[in-house]
Amino acid sequence: MKIFPAIDLYDNKAVRLYKGDYAQMTVYNENPVMVARAFKEQGAMQIHVVDLAGAKLGVPMHMDVVRKIVDETGLFVEIGGGIRTMDTIEKYVSAGASRVIIGTSAVTDEAFLQEAIAKYGDKIAVGADIADGKVAIKGWLEKSKYDVYAFLEKMQAFGVKTVICTDVSKDGAMKGANQALYKELTEKFSLNIIASGGVSSIEDIKTLTKNGVYGAIIGKAYYIGAIDLKEAIEVAK
Repeated sequence: MKIFPAIDLYDNKAVRLYKGDYAQMTVYNENPVMVARAFKEQGAMQIHVVDLAGAKLGVPMHMDVVRKIVDETGLFVEIGGGIRTMDTIEKYVSAGASRVIIGTSAVTDEAFLQEAIAKYGDKIAVGADIADGKVAIKGWLEKSKYDVYAFLEKMQAFGVKTVICTDVSKDGAMKGANQALYKELTEKFSLNIIASGGVSSIEDIKTLTKNGVYGAIIGKAYYIGAIDLKEAIEVAK
């Protein structure tokens, strides 16, 4: 299983939200690039970056920071948050991003998603944020009409290869990942499922790995010292 340590960006800082609530934000580091370098030193091969301001506003707000993370680490960097146009995707790919995550627009603008897949193939992933069984959009501020199963079925039919699936109720809560959900989605779909939200212990990593989940995102657990990144990467192998 692949481990994706996470950097959430807001106001050019590395932050975390509690259950997606912008009013409950913790700043962990004033220098996200330094965080990315630390990930690399601990053996990370890929990094998950979210532009939280971009997710809220619908336009990229941290392009320069993402470019610096790519340039200074040379790692596989996937970026999400506010990606609503082909121009934005092009800018991120030109900046060196290895994969661009489409969230809200995968729900609200299927033509855009299909155009992106046609042009960029595996460089496009979809973010499926789950709140009360429904796919949430616009920085988790609204719920769409789709349940997770109908949505992933559609994504698979469109040729999407990778889906980052976040259980919003678990995100930042340090109460463990929704293991049953990720196991079921991995078994049910021929998609690369990346588990996000609530991955808070080495036991979580062991179980996700055993269940054949493609990847796991580690956020808050890393920042508060609940998961040793080096150990997580070893266990996931």
